[in-house]
Amino acid sequence: MAIDFNASDGATLGVEWEIQLVDAETRHLRQDAREVLAALPSLSENGDNPPVRHELMESTVEVVTGIRHTVAEAKADLAGTLTALRGAAADRGIALACTGTHPISDWRDAVMAPTRRYAELIEEMQWLARRIQTFGVHVHVGVSDGARAIPIVNALSAYLPHFLALTASSPFWKGSDTGLASSRAIVFGQLPTAGPPHLLDDWAAFEDYMDTLLRSGTIRSIKEVWWDIRPHPDFGTVEIRMFDGIPTMREVGMAVALCQSLVTLFEQQLDRGYTLPRPAAWVVRDNKWRATRYGLDAIVITDDSGSTAPLRDDLYELIRELEPVADRLGCAEELKVAGEVLEHGAPYERQRAIRAEGGTLENIVDAAITELAEDRFVTLGEVAHAGA
Repeated sequence: MAIDFNASDGATLGVEWEIQLVDAETRHLRQDAREVLAALPSLSENGDNPPVRHELMESTVEVVTGIRHTVAEAKADLAGTLTALRGAAADRGIALACTGTHPISDWRDAVMAPTRRYAELIEEMQWLARRIQTFGVHVHVGVSDGARAIPIVNALSAYLPHFLALTASSPFWKGSDTGLASSRAIVFGQLPTAGPPHLLDDWAAFEDYMDTLLRSGTIRSIKEVWWDIRPHPDFGTVEIRMFDGIPTMREVGMAVALCQSLVTLFEQQLDRGYTLPRPAAWVVRDNKWRATRYGLDAIVITDDSGSTAPLRDDLYELIRELEPVADRLGCAEELKVAGEVLEHGAPYERQRAIRAEGGTLENIVDAAITELAEDRFVTLGEVAHAGA
């Protein structure tokens, strides 16, 4: 089968941010996305790609940018929509937050969004889909043609642990500490067509593989291939889906800057005739697990022979390597936030710090609400002490 790739003009951006609807009193999730979206018809009914829309669960509203060229433009787009969403939610006693999972709420209490696509997904996947009360951020970066999309996906797969560890925000599941930095990575990763991308040779191999999946009935559309990184032919992008729910706009900007800088670097290397690196599939899988379990404290595999290095060290080196690219793209300040995360703690570390100071799971929800509303990190038991 031939799959047309709608090539992008430069490393354009699109961001999808899944926002939790939280009851302002109980701190549990509210299943009221339909009411909130109905209050925002100018945003929720705006063409084929509205800025706010349903996700799988009614506890979620997805905030989506238009096509943007810079990280600053993408952040401004998200901020404007988020302001309108916050007003509509507040009128209904709902606060907004974003973490990969909700620390308290039980997925069995979830209500599914009223769309045919999601109903079909639930019917097909059953328990695997019903428990996906998870939240993430997806970043699209424009690519100049499909022939480049596959080697760029392959090269980006080496950075799955970097993407995840910086944003891991789901150590808690149904009121318990899972011992993982990201329980979301496990919950969502259990879907049959989720997980690390298949490392393919070229665009023709991608077309053949999608054709095989369709003919076998494994998928009904290539949109049902939920790899952690995937080509998106309709948008002409590579979509990075590895990020946990991100609590602050500052960290969203960091994630977008990291993606745009890496894709731009790889495009430049292809322009010069270089062959992009392609890690072994076992390395990609193993490193994803290491970041899922240990977050920033993971020791990751750095080559196909099994050499290792601390992920924190690797991240510092990556940030330095990308600084010139980010500077040219105008997102150097956003990229620097990665250094702040390394210094002050990733979201999962900030959550556990609250518990270590004697805080409750409700305090952790309060912290997530504050982080999103005030765009700052809440650490070292700040919220726990405030509620004592």
